[in-house]
Amino acid sequence: MEVREELTSKELYTLKTLKTPSAGRRLARVLLGIGAIFFIVLFVPWQQNIQGVGNVTAFTPSNRPQSVESAIAGRIESWKVREGEFVSINDTILTLSEIKDKYFDPDLLIRLEEQLEAKANSIISKQAKVDALKNQIKALNDGLTVKYEQAQNKLAQTGFKLISDSVDYLAEKVRFNNFSNQYERNKTLYDAGNIALTKFQDIESKYQESRMKVVSSENKYLEAKAELVNSRVNLAGVQAEYQDKISKAQSDLNATLSELFDAEASLAKLKNEYANMQIRNKQYQVIAPQSGFVVRAMQAGIGETIKEGEAVVTIMPADPDVAVEMYVKAMDVPLLSIGRKVRIEFDGWPALQFSGWPSVSVGTFGGVVQVIDYFNTQGNEFRILVTPDPDDEQWPEQLRLGSGTKGWVMLDNVPIWYEIWRQLNGFPPSLYEEPSSDKAGKENKKSKAK
Repeated sequence: MEVREELTSKELYTLKTLKTPSAGRRLARVLLGIGAIFFIVLFVPWQQNIQGVGNVTAFTPSNRPQSVESAIAGRIESWKVREGEFVSINDTILTLSEIKDKYFDPDLLIRLEEQLEAKANSIISKQAKVDALKNQIKALNDGLTVKYEQAQNKLAQTGFKLISDSVDYLAEKVRFNNFSNQYERNKTLYDAGNIALTKFQDIESKYQESRMKVVSSENKYLEAKAELVNSRVNLAGVQAEYQDKISKAQSDLNATLSELFDAEASLAKLKNEYANMQIRNKQYQVIAPQSGFVVRAMQAGIGETIKEGEAVVTIMPADPDVAVEMYVKAMDVPLLSIGRKVRIEFDGWPALQFSGWPSVSVGTFGGVVQVIDYFNTQGNEFRILVTPDPDDEQWPEQLRLGSGTKGWVMLDNVPIWYEIWRQLNGFPPSLYEEPSSDKAGKENKKSKAK
């Protein structure tokens, strides 16, 4: 107590000269202000996005760099262009010469024309032979019909004659029996002396005459039977004779038709070879398939041999419809949809990008998602194609295909605290509403399915 009273009474000069420090209070105020600002910032809207990298390409496949290939194998005779030169469609890039001995003959097309003409004349001759054989077969068939009808008529006449002769034979036999009975009775009467010799001789003469008639009619009957058999044999013979001639003519016709078909096949093959040669003659000039710049020559020198389908030069189309192909992670693909807005940063263009606040970004350009691949292109990443946003600033004209890019596919707005929490926990971005274009596409698919 005495010490404390002594200090109080003396009021130390050092303590009086030193003021109470205010730095701590200021620091506390600054930290409190920063904390308040940070707390407020946590509720500021943040636009979620999906990041991806890629490069500049052309949206239409025909506008991408393409290799010009040689359709035939050959030797380079002369170059008509230089690297970096602009070529129009159908301009000659280089000239080739032949290296296959099959095509060395400079008059090969003339030779093929002569073969075509000879083969065509051969076909005409064979066709004439075919027509002649067909006419011959028709004549033989007509002759067979006539001869067969004649033979049938003769067979019918012979049958009628046989009937007539058989009737005559039977009548003569009946008459002979009557004369025979009459002869026996009169002979008995003559032996008994009841009739005169003259009468008996007259009856005997009639009896003998009737016997001769029976023999004659029997011979006619037998001749008619034999003639009937001959007519039947002749009928079969006529058919066999003409059938043999028709079969031989038909065989000749089939053989000629086979030769004709072979000749037509050979003619078609020659026509194909001729057409191929005409096309091959046009392939000695390698031409540009479209207008563009010669980017790179794959072959060099004069006299160098190239194979079929080997690339000669690469052509870059003059006015490609530029797009950006980006690669995004597989876990982000379900959040993508056609029509999503994209912010793009091109290599070589200075940019300051705030991914969550695209409105304050500088040096980035707008794009729209147009294509989303249905399978992973590389690794576990999916490719998307982005075209320029018509409602945003135009892309730089100096862009070259293949330039690197970074992109952010813009999603929905969330508070910053939620975004920090999502990032710390590794959750994917949230998706609350799809773009109107994607909704319209799905509704169209549903309507078509119904």
